[in-house]
Amino acid sequence: MNPQAQTELEAAAFRSLVKHLDGRKDVQNIDLMILAGFCRNCMSKWLLAAADEKGVAMNYDEAREHVYRMPYGEWKENHQLSATEEQRKAFSAMEKAKVTVNS
Repeated sequence: MNPQAQTELEAAAFRSLVKHLDGRKDVQNIDLMILAGFCRNCMSKWLLAAADEKGVAMNYDEAREHVYRMPYGEWKENHQLSATEEQRKAFSAMEKAKVTVNS
């Protein structure tokens, strides 16, 4: 596969993931973090880092709006729920396990 085709396929996969997550607003970021180790905010940071690498002007709010498909504050107000005690415990356990693995 040539580099251009690889870039186009990877970009298409990213767009599909963003579209999929947009259709699953019920899936909370904390659940994504617990299960997969990344969330929408992580994706926003990766997009911002890619923009910085390519010299494309973008700030974090713009990157989040691209991933969330709306301003972050609007998404948070309309779709983000408070974390349950169970979610907090699972996230804490995941974080501790990550520290142990990376130590």
